[in-house]
Amino acid sequence: MKHAELGNTGRRVSRICLGTMTWGEQNTEAEGHAQLDAAVARGVDFIDAAEMYPVPPKAETYGRTEEILGTWLAKNKAKRDKLVVATKVSGKGQGLAYARNAPPLDEANLRAAVEASLRRLRTDYIDLYQTHTPDRPANRFGQLDYVHKPDADQGAPIEETVAAMEKLRREGKIRHFGVSNETPWGVARHLRAAEASGAQRIVSIQNAYSLLNRSFEVGLAEMALKENVGLLAYSALGMGVLVGKYFDGARPPRGRLTLYERFKRYSTPRAEPAAKEYVRVARAAGLDPAQMAIAFALARPFVTAVIIGATTLEQLETNIAAIDVTLPADVLAALDAVHVANPNPCP
Repeated sequence: MKHAELGNTGRRVSRICLGTMTWGEQNTEAEGHAQLDAAVARGVDFIDAAEMYPVPPKAETYGRTEEILGTWLAKNKAKRDKLVVATKVSGKGQGLAYARNAPPLDEANLRAAVEASLRRLRTDYIDLYQTHTPDRPANRFGQLDYVHKPDADQGAPIEETVAAMEKLRREGKIRHFGVSNETPWGVARHLRAAEASGAQRIVSIQNAYSLLNRSFEVGLAEMALKENVGLLAYSALGMGVLVGKYFDGARPPRGRLTLYERFKRYSTPRAEPAAKEYVRVARAAGLDPAQMAIAFALARPFVTAVIIGATTLEQLETNIAAIDVTLPADVLAALDAVHVANPNPCP
């Protein structure tokens, strides 16, 4: 396994991070535990969850993923301090009425959320606590056209969120703070708030990044590199589209796009033609398409870790093994050529 520093914390994390959002929906507790056993055995020490998981989110399963991770941590107490456990707090931007009535990311609600996550995770501290989305209206989950809504509810001011996170950090409930699904403005505002108040800076940003969606490179890559706020890249396989499992109308029984019609981000008209070109590059180079896609993301200098998810142990092993794949210059050039011809079909 290879490791990278998490922001400027001095803490190194595995460059493959185990995602958990299928546990409690597509995967059982036993399957989640088996994934943890396999990943940790391969050197993965970075685990990412969220209070709203599993996905698709619903009141009946809210918090279940953290509970599954928590029962594993309870059985493996000796391993806890060697792991970096990350989770995320839901705010007003997600509109989840059952998550504390869709509250803003203010001090009272952050405190309530972190206490609940600690109970579900059966741990005394969270290594990386992330806001899941901005409170304010902002471009996220594929939205490109920014619509200014000056009269819309902006949620909690970022300065209040940063101050509350710093209090939780000083109390030992969390160790580091990050953001997810953020914009360049949002990242800059978090950094400015921390500098002005003396709070710890955010150490990461968790956004979508893949061969089908390189929009992070436009404005956030420079921010990530120059401010040392590395990307934790999710959906590196485009929900499986980049491995070819949905080509030509195929719908495998356990596939996410088969089971849940709500996932449209990687089903745009240009998605499959572009994905077929990427798979063609992989096959021509004798590479596994999944490993090529993950290795591409890992090769970006602004990426701290790639978050992988799987529903089977076979998929998990394949994805983890991408850490050992180095893409030669001709393959990288071929991938760039496909991108130029098919730019960001799934932003």
